Amino acid sequence: MPKKVLNVGGNSKAIAIPKHFEGWTHDLLDIDPRGKPDILCDARKLTSLTPGAYDAVYCSHNLEHYFAHDVPKVLRGFHHVLKPHGFAEIRVPDIAALIRMVADKDLDLLDVIYQSPAGPVRVRDVLYGFAPQIERSGQDFYAHKTGFSPKSISLVLRESAFAHLIIRRGNLEIRAYAFKEKPGSEDLEALGLRAKA
Repeated sequence: MPKKVLNVGGNSKAIAIPKHFEGWTHDLLDIDPRGKPDILCDARKLTSLTPGAYDAVYCSHNLEHYFAHDVPKVLRGFHHVLKPHGFAEIRVPDIAALIRMVADKDLDLLDVIYQSPAGPVRVRDVLYGFAPQIERSGQDFYAHKTGFSPKSISLVLRESAFAHLIIRRGNLEIRAYAFKEKPGSEDLEALGLRAKA
């Protein structure tokens, strides 16, 4: 039986997920019916789903769309739907790195910091959400309502009962891997990770 990944807030299955999920059963959960999700649900209500049904949860640039007080609800939901050996892979903007970049380069909120396939990304977009997407969609949900540093995401993951964490940073992004149980070396290798000595 193939492993199962729940893609939380992935918008559409046309948007690629990491290659290490190749061959897995991919269920998309989203609040927006336009992306034709397998599960139409607000991620704050994940505890209403069957417990222990997934080997992994993948959540890319979605967690920042919740208010800070709702983030623990979402993460407890991740923990709820995961099997005992399961893990969550979470990607969020690195606000600590952005603050350093803005200070070091004396940037303004309107300054472009990089070009994305969807267009130029400004300092303001990383903080508050990608303005062109919010305007196009007409959905305030796409606005950012909180932000994360490596320390803050580690803290909220631990408070949400994830015992083993690996945090990686780069390109103004935090990648957090949160495991319910201590991962084995094979599990880490499959994710392209190595435990720090």
